[in-house]
Amino acid sequence: MAAYALYRLPYENHCTLIEQTTGEPRQFASVASLDGEQGFVVAPFCATAAQPVLLIRPDRMTTLPIEKPAGQVPDMLHAHDYREEYTIDFANFHAQLSQGTFRKIVLARCAEIETAQAADPRQLFWQACQRYPRLFITLFSLPDGTCWLMATPEILLEGTADRWRTIALAGTMQLEGADLNGEGERVCWSAKNIQEQRYVATYIAECLERFDIDFHEEAPRTVRAAQLVHLRSDFIFHASLNHRVGSLLDMLHPTPAVCGLPKREALDFILSNERFPRQYYSGFVGPLLIEQSTHLYVSLRCMHICGSKYQLYAGGGLLPESIEEQEWQETEAKMKTMRSLLTSRFGQA
Repeated sequence: MAAYALYRLPYENHCTLIEQTTGEPRQFASVASLDGEQGFVVAPFCATAAQPVLLIRPDRMTTLPIEKPAGQVPDMLHAHDYREEYTIDFANFHAQLSQGTFRKIVLARCAEIETAQAADPRQLFWQACQRYPRLFITLFSLPDGTCWLMATPEILLEGTADRWRTIALAGTMQLEGADLNGEGERVCWSAKNIQEQRYVATYIAECLERFDIDFHEEAPRTVRAAQLVHLRSDFIFHASLNHRVGSLLDMLHPTPAVCGLPKREALDFILSNERFPRQYYSGFVGPLLIEQSTHLYVSLRCMHICGSKYQLYAGGGLLPESIEEQEWQETEAKMKTMRSLLTSRFGQA
């Protein structure tokens, strides 16, 4: 079967299918190796031999209408949320914050669902497009025969020609009741959420300055993503990146929104201590097409589809004042984006 990626940009009424008709996607050992390359990028949280950076060659690109989901999700056999394991991991991560090792660190978790029969991944994609018009939706295949479905609000880098944008997205609150009819206008952000977002914004500004880029930063604002809202700052800049995109991405990724501060130490701690390898969760994904348009998004709200088994991923930024139950509930709210696709009939969004 040809390697493929199917994606829908926020608010668009169509999607794009990218197919590599021969051979396997190219593999890279680092994000920086994307300098001068074009195609659909699938980058992991941290590139390894098992999870390299992948580039699906755009041999064929097709614009498709958004289809209406058909049928229904197969009955669920069982689900496992690993609640006790999260308690242990939270204590381990939070102890490092209390000791001053990190200013912030992101703890991710995995949940597993198994259904009686395998759902059609493309039907799940269509349903996600219908449910989440504000988000970047993508479904792509891996060389091992599995695929990933993502519905993410976070831009890592997008642009055309010499005009580019990246964002600092952090802080999370769940909308309830009448607030679900709006865009989060009445949300009152806590000091913890404001500080978490500021860490990310400061980091991005420092990266752009080191890359010798002049940029304009827009003030933080509340943005909605499914039933959640986040704080977002936009960084807009003019630069002819051409053969330097990989180098800039290597500097930006992973941001403190998915990793921590200081970056190198937080990354090493996460890789050594998180219970479930993140794989392609909290990496980035999207079309890297310098001559057309580039839309690279951080891989959030993820589902790894392995036949009739589904692994869901979510995480949250921890600060010294973080409380375990609140952080657990935040990851539950984030997982709902993907979980709801498997626990309701198609078309009932």
